[in-house]
Amino acid sequence: MAPNSNLPVAIIGGGPVGLAAAAQLVSRGLPVRVYEAGSAVGSNLLDWGHVRVFTPWRYCVDAVARKLLESHGWQMPEPEAFPTADEIVGQYLAPLAKLPELAPSIETNARVVGISRWGADKVLSKARETRPFMLLVETAQGTRRDSARAVIDASGTWQTPNPLGAGGLPAEGEREFGDRIAYGIPDVLGRDRHLYAGRTTLVVGAGHSAANALLELDRLAQTEPGTSALWVTRSTDLVRINGGGDADALPARGELGSDVRHLAESGRVRLVTGFATVAIREIDGRLVVEGKTKDGSRTLGPVDRVIAATGQRPDLALTRELRLDLDPWLEGVKALGPLIDPNEHSCGDVPPHGHRELSHPEPDFYTVGVKSYGRAPTFLLLTGYEQVRSVAAAIAGDMEAADAVQLVLPETGVCTVPVSLSSTSSHGCCGGPAPAAVDACCVDDAKAKASGKSGCGCGSTQAIAAVRSGDLEIADAAQ
Repeated sequence: MAPNSNLPVAIIGGGPVGLAAAAQLVSRGLPVRVYEAGSAVGSNLLDWGHVRVFTPWRYCVDAVARKLLESHGWQMPEPEAFPTADEIVGQYLAPLAKLPELAPSIETNARVVGISRWGADKVLSKARETRPFMLLVETAQGTRRDSARAVIDASGTWQTPNPLGAGGLPAEGEREFGDRIAYGIPDVLGRDRHLYAGRTTLVVGAGHSAANALLELDRLAQTEPGTSALWVTRSTDLVRINGGGDADALPARGELGSDVRHLAESGRVRLVTGFATVAIREIDGRLVVEGKTKDGSRTLGPVDRVIAATGQRPDLALTRELRLDLDPWLEGVKALGPLIDPNEHSCGDVPPHGHRELSHPEPDFYTVGVKSYGRAPTFLLLTGYEQVRSVAAAIAGDMEAADAVQLVLPETGVCTVPVSLSSTSSHGCCGGPAPAAVDACCVDDAKAKASGKSGCGCGSTQAIAAVRSGDLEIADAAQ
């Protein structure tokens, strides 16, 4: 029997990926303990519950979780319908968490604030793997220490948003005026309507969260006179938010990009690109935003409120006493870094990966879900479900199943690469051909498609890392 095998597997986070991990482990007869910091499962999703996701129900439900639910009479919602985040929680996660197989193992209002090994900090090596994990858990009753045989970190990144400051640090005045800044996707047409109606809002960001906020502000302006929006992006290349249109295998994602592009082109929203936010100041009770552009300093405003749709980052303090191997700039798992780096491509594709890529030098610790991507913005639930299927099999000792990783993601119809690579016809978007099971996602790259190449993160880890460093000879040899 493996050391500590009588202890539960700790799962941090009661969102879609965390509960899928629990379902996978329970189906294999392993004890689990799920820690959810919020008052209910899926609490992060409830923060933006009004938003309709661009993936249909069939992509939102884990296969093992579905089987478990259906054994208790649950019926899958219309597979091709697009749920809101509230509906994902109410119609899927909440019923899943109430099942007798899972309910006793789920604790809400339980925040894990630190993870270590009993009697050992990260420096100690001798017999490290034999020591149980120690989780520092904060609850309303106080702080306690729990033991676990393995840990799956599915805590996500939603609660740690990136600041407005373009350098990764808060802009001057950002904390001072925090009561007028919303991070993420506020409910402009619902509970937060009174904050935006009849006011001017600055939206900062070039992703799908920014697109949702802008489209809702435009809808609000149609019924609330005086409502307007100013859209600001640090980048001058908006291909990722504009999307692949009709070429996107997820039509709702393509439509979202097309709608926000048309919104900017119509003039109903003023777009300022290449703006790096430096400071926020108050003049006559309103806010002005100062930034740097290629032409020098520039001031925008005045505005009444700011929506910071600037993405999220992982909480690294949680795992400070563990031995982790992270990508140096994305802060996700190192093996995935070169494959999802937004500096290299925007199509959101990633090769099949599982327990081996998601593990660390710390034995039996795994980072999964959106947190495994670190600061990269292209995660899909399908990826997380396959991740935890592989990880659960590995923890159970079923290495054949753990290594049999399969992942086919919907194409985005978008692919961007540095000019030096895109001009090299023998390479796909990220310098390597895709495995045969993955279709080409570079719909405009006729040469790549004709030769069976896709790129977009579809090559091997070694190949993509070589491309990242500019060594195309090594990249080719690694295929």
